[in-house]
Amino acid sequence: MQLLGRLEIKSKEKIIEFLNQQETGRVSSIDKDGFPQIIPMNFVYANDSIYMHSHPRGEKLENITKNPKVGFEVDQSLEFLPSYFSSPTDASQADTLYISVVIKGKAVLVTDTKEKTLALNELMKKYQPEGGYEKMSPNMEVVEEVAIIKVTPVTIRGKYKIGQHFDKKTRLDIAKKILERNTPTANNTIKMMGIIKTKEGLQVSEEPSW
Repeated sequence: MQLLGRLEIKSKEKIIEFLNQQETGRVSSIDKDGFPQIIPMNFVYANDSIYMHSHPRGEKLENITKNPKVGFEVDQSLEFLPSYFSSPTDASQADTLYISVVIKGKAVLVTDTKEKTLALNELMKKYQPEGGYEKMSPNMEVVEEVAIIKVTPVTIRGKYKIGQHFDKKTRLDIAKKILERNTPTANNTIKMMGIIKTKEGLQVSEEPSW
């Protein structure tokens, strides 16, 4: 329980920031046979809700109409830590540094054209921040041609593991091994771990926090 508490993202602002940095979320609804259906979706967090755009017909829309209770999940895998970082033989020592958010909520299909327009513009602002498009207005045909799914969260839980469960010595040792492994994400990972490169070598600059 103590470790689980240390892994919790306590700031709602940080959770929202993380959500809107990620490209793909997964929404889970219950199908007619009682099985969960999980679909990857583009999304945006705005107006205290998750908005997703969709084709106006499909199984997930039928599921939501019959049962509005859904799950929504977003995660980012930061770095896989091979077992040999900690033990030469014990495979169970393998670990992963990550950030994740899990939402339980109620989904509806948005019918109000003003809210649909808001959602579509927020989606464009997120995925095409450089502009290059005409901002949508409620009278545009495209607003009527797409479905907008809105998920109102009932619970939001965020977790992160970026090295805060390690003491400083272990964190420095793991950071060195991550750099030696030389993955494409290595430099960003050690920065998130609160480690900086100096002329004298790696140093702990701050405690990892999220």
